[in-house]
Amino acid sequence: MLAILGGLAAAAFWTVTTLCSSRSSRIIGPVSVLAWVMIVGFVVTAPAAAIEGVPTNLHGSVLAWLVLSGVCNVGGLLFAYEALRIGKIGLASPIISTEGAVAAVIAVIAGEALGLPRGVTLVLIVLGIVAVAAGSAGEEAPGHHDLKAALCAGTAALTFGLGLYSTGRVSNEVPLVWAVLPPRVIGVVVVAIPLIVSRRLRLTRRAALLVAGSGLGEVGGYFAYAFGARHGIAVTAVLGSQFAVLAAIVAYFLFGEKLGRLRIAGVALTAIGVALLSALQA
Repeated sequence: MLAILGGLAAAAFWTVTTLCSSRSSRIIGPVSVLAWVMIVGFVVTAPAAAIEGVPTNLHGSVLAWLVLSGVCNVGGLLFAYEALRIGKIGLASPIISTEGAVAAVIAVIAGEALGLPRGVTLVLIVLGIVAVAAGSAGEEAPGHHDLKAALCAGTAALTFGLGLYSTGRVSNEVPLVWAVLPPRVIGVVVVAIPLIVSRRLRLTRRAALLVAGSGLGEVGGYFAYAFGARHGIAVTAVLGSQFAVLAAIVAYFLFGEKLGRLRIAGVALTAIGVALLSALQA
């Protein structure tokens, strides 16, 4: 039950992140959005990590998994923001949401049982992705780059999936805040500071609230995910990926995004696959 609650909470937080970043990335660009999201996250998590103190086992494999989770989170966000900048939320978010399936597959390879029913649901998710991507031809207004958006979203999903698994691996080894902190540190050092030094870090009044929402949503989502992953990586990962369904629904009402029949079928198939996989894992 705790894994399910953690996954659903993560999905809610990541829905906020997806919606905010889809707007802000079109205003100031994906790199600046990523930098501000990492800055906001660092400001929130660093004091808590300092109060908690450095874990005694922060070395060896634990440190390696934390670094890997940080690198994958930062890289995944960069690709995700680019996909959201140039494509529709309804196109990008279902593909990105397969991060949960990727994490589940990695967990299975690492020793968790899968079985035929779970394997079939993974195939359904893949078919949904193909339908969403194939349905992009001719459905967008001029200026959209659907193939590039789909490729960026797919790369984000693979990167996020590895990052989710890495975070889950160490969620029981370190305090929750230390499971969430690494991406913020890496993002500030690798992305934010170079932009600040080169005076290329952008921010507008309109984007300020959006990047703050993205940063807080990202941190909240990873806290919820790390908590749930302590009780089951695969269950939490696939439930967390339900953010795609929430984001697509909200985007339809808030931004007026409409999808063609094939895309709707793809989104539905992806959502059904993720939901079935979540039920089977639970």
